[in-house]
Amino acid sequence: IFCGKSCFSSTRKLRMGQGVGDRCYEERMYDAAKLLYNNVSNFARLASTLVHLGEYQAAVDSGRKANSTRTWKEVCFACVDGKEFRLAQICGLHIVIHADELEELISYYQDRGYFEELIALLEAALGLERAHMGMFTELAILYSKFKPQKMREHLELFWSRVNIPKVLRAAEQAHLWGELVFLYDKYEEYDNAIITMMNHPTDAWKEGQFKDIIAKVANVELYYKALQFYLDYKPLLINDLLLVLSLRLDHTRTVSFFSKDAMQYAAESKDAELAEKLLQWFLEEGKQECFAASLFACYDLLHPDVVLELAWRHNIMDFAMPYFIQVMREYLTKVDKLDASESLRKEEEQVAEPTPIVFGR
Repeated sequence: IFCGKSCFSSTRKLRMGQGVGDRCYEERMYDAAKLLYNNVSNFARLASTLVHLGEYQAAVDSGRKANSTRTWKEVCFACVDGKEFRLAQICGLHIVIHADELEELISYYQDRGYFEELIALLEAALGLERAHMGMFTELAILYSKFKPQKMREHLELFWSRVNIPKVLRAAEQAHLWGELVFLYDKYEEYDNAIITMMNHPTDAWKEGQFKDIIAKVANVELYYKALQFYLDYKPLLINDLLLVLSLRLDHTRTVSFFSKDAMQYAAESKDAELAEKLLQWFLEEGKQECFAASLFACYDLLHPDVVLELAWRHNIMDFAMPYFIQVMREYLTKVDKLDASESLRKEEEQVAEPTPIVFGR
């Protein structure tokens, strides 16, 4: 009976102490509340009280004893407001392991502009036993915004632990094209990886990576776009690319592709000898259609007598006839202009001759 009365009395005292402590807390009598909460071992309320007193280290110690997420958040946020970032990190490490609490914590730091401190917190948390995908993902996004030079290393180490679609969006918004290609490759979006490299070659193109990924793309049209990209950007490496794509290319289309490029190059060179050699090569390879197309692509550089001889020797006058019709039309136009000019000159001479004066008889 005595023991029962004693226990009842002890419980009653605890409740009374708790109640008085709460009233002191509400009245902002924090020193008194501190004594009362400490006496009844209510560490959660004690931590809240110590925060108001600016005793952040003691608040962290009480939070450790309370060991509740709610208390850790309260103390952490108070330490952030007090710019006690070392103590805030201690608290934060107990919060970030809960995926559903991570967003609020990140927002609290970011809204106050404490990006460096937030990054330091997440970096410290990666080694925790309960580290989860959200932590790796959010740190990658923070790197993309505030420390882009660290993002590539982070992805190379932890790409399998991030939410790739979410980080892809962040990399694209930050114009981190090399990192974007890396993520597309890991996510098996090979078409997008190739397109990104061709659109941003200075930042994103790497020879070995390009050749490795181009062999995996699903869109065949990208093969030919890649050929044009190499012709424009890395013409000396075109043979290496052709070796990779040789089994995937339509050879007829590929030859036509390069024929068109060769015709354009010859036309832009303004070199008549080069244009004539290209015609001869097309005929030697049996590409009469390319021969006919070159006649107009290099029209101003060619000599009609040379074209006539080639067409006659290879028995392809039908392919050359549109060219000769055009040449004949130009010549006739020039002749007509010369005739008109000569007639006009004679008329002007006749007008200019003095009319003899005839005196009346």
